[in-house]
Amino acid sequence: MRRFGLGAVLALALAVFGLAPTASAAPAPAELTFTTDSATTTPGGSVKLSMTLTNNNTYDVWFVYQTIEPTWLTTQRPDLKYHFSGCSLTTANGAAPCTGTGPANLGGNYGTTIPPGQSRTVTLTLDVAADSGCNGNIGFYSYFYAEFSDSTNVSGGPVYTPVTRVLCS
Repeated sequence: MRRFGLGAVLALALAVFGLAPTASAAPAPAELTFTTDSATTTPGGSVKLSMTLTNNNTYDVWFVYQTIEPTWLTTQRPDLKYHFSGCSLTTANGAAPCTGTGPANLGGNYGTTIPPGQSRTVTLTLDVAADSGCNGNIGFYSYFYAEFSDSTNVSGGPVYTPVTRVLCS
């Protein structure tokens, strides 16, 4: 017991009383988030689904591959009829059109390189058919893969969208 030094005793005391330094989790190198402009719509209506890819790395994002698929619960309601129509990329000069509205390779929609600390937002228009069923939720999930300019990469997902409830008036 005499071989314990003052530093060991202090470290033990700090650990016992919860004052030991804690490890902080670093943000993921790339993060995908979703928002909608409305939680509900009616048959014949539409909702804007925005996807934001944020580069938390110290290197540029050079390439993104992203999928978007309906959730299992959404597929269990064959009366819900919907499709993606419009697509726009938010840029410094306003919105620009994009392509590839799913279900695969949405990554090209994010445009040019995403510098460190910056984000790109792509907005898809989700149209609900006029003859769609009611009182069901439409939701999606996404996986993504991003490559950085230092030749590293990251995979993420599933990332879930907010659900849109189709209401009948």
